[in-house]
Amino acid sequence: MRFLSVCSLCLLASTSFAQAPVVYLVSFPNAAHHEVEITVTFKDIPDDTLKMRMSRTSPGRYALHEFAKNVYNVLAVDGKGKELTATKVDPHQWNITGHNGTVKLSYTIFGDRADGTYMGIDHTHAHMNIPATFMWARGMEDRQVEIQFEWSDSTWKVATQLKKGKNASTYTAPDLAYFIDSPVEISAFDLRTWEVKSGNKEQSIRLAIHHDGTEAEVDAYTQLVQAVVVEETAIFGELPIFDFGEYTFISDYLPYVNGDGMEHRNSTILASTGNLEENYIRLLGTVSHEFFHCWNVERIRPRSLEPFNLEAANMSSELWFAEGFTSYYADLVLKRAHIISLDQYASGITRSLSVVHNAPGRKLRGPAGMSQFAPFVDAGVSIDQRNFSNTFISYYTYGAMTGLALDLTLRKMFAGVTLDEVMKEMWTQYGKSEIPYTNDDIERVLGEVTGDRAFAETFFDQYIHQHDLVDYKDLLAQAGLLLREAHPGKAWIGSLSLSYARE
Repeated sequence: MRFLSVCSLCLLASTSFAQAPVVYLVSFPNAAHHEVEITVTFKDIPDDTLKMRMSRTSPGRYALHEFAKNVYNVLAVDGKGKELTATKVDPHQWNITGHNGTVKLSYTIFGDRADGTYMGIDHTHAHMNIPATFMWARGMEDRQVEIQFEWSDSTWKVATQLKKGKNASTYTAPDLAYFIDSPVEISAFDLRTWEVKSGNKEQSIRLAIHHDGTEAEVDAYTQLVQAVVVEETAIFGELPIFDFGEYTFISDYLPYVNGDGMEHRNSTILASTGNLEENYIRLLGTVSHEFFHCWNVERIRPRSLEPFNLEAANMSSELWFAEGFTSYYADLVLKRAHIISLDQYASGITRSLSVVHNAPGRKLRGPAGMSQFAPFVDAGVSIDQRNFSNTFISYYTYGAMTGLALDLTLRKMFAGVTLDEVMKEMWTQYGKSEIPYTNDDIERVLGEVTGDRAFAETFFDQYIHQHDLVDYKDLLAQAGLLLREAHPGKAWIGSLSLSYARE
């Protein structure tokens, strides 16, 4: 579902123009009650039955999310205004028959959760994750998408990675895949834009912040975000080529949003209840993680996530690398950019390493196996009791500590080789050309970078596929860091949770 290059985007767009585009009209007449009104028009429908779907998954998430639950007032007419029947054939699909080649479908959708997965609409903003908001038609995934927004507040404007259309409220996407991956924020946000030169190409970075703070806070925060961009670009040696020449940070730092970060191809969603003045380090940790994803995950892409399935959970064995190594670098970049101190960085390692070292789940499976649990834990919802405290370690945490172990091992065993060289080679071989990879490919690249295929094979066997634990004490000592028990000789009660029930 990802795009291979700007050239392929143009090719997809040109083929889409040969067909009638899918046209959406979006308005917010009842924003106070968290409702969006959407009308979508399809022309030149090739089949007798138009099959309208709501997604069950969202790019960047791996679990199921039943977005159709918030859809109502579904109405359909043909090109002459004749009312058509929209038959709900399963919880996520409406079939429309009897049309004359054109269908105009309208519906209302409710949303009151502004984060990376869902949508949040109120009098202050319209925050839309596309899979949680928009129906789409099966069989018309390759058509160009046009979307027009209507709003009444004159201070609102749009932040998105969608391509600008004919006016300030109209945007386009070359096909459904790009559209579904393009979140939208409409509000009175503050905007900072700067140009970044990479190679011979100059591109724009846009930082949109919807918040309750001051302009001075935005300016100070922008300088820190710029430092993160510089440090992460140095790791890979260059920026990706952003489609349409722009990358957008879409930020909501407000007390009524839900904390989250969600990567997309040319943008990211950043949401937190924390403000800029008091919480900037925590906020920058999410910035660092999500921007790193524009290389690792968005372009250095696991084959197991291609094509991304909008109707079923997406399982991958590579999330220890895609998410975990990204988490490792998220903190390391903040240290390299002098945003956090060595003590702050070491404190983060302590917390993560304590989890990996003490969690009973480590005895069951290694990082690759933990990665496969994402459909059950990545914002997935269940009401039955689970035993995850004894069986699971987050692939974010496990992967981050595996990244630390590999980085320190490379520095110890191979002169002049660090994890940076592995990441850069993964970018060169798989990211720039957007060839999806597997765990075997990472192992092969590690062997090539070190010149020692046996080392790579052993490391993957012991620490990726199996669940052996690296000697972190020895590795950290060579970096001048002392690892010791916090409370030697004292028992630990373990991971506890409390519940109650009425009798």
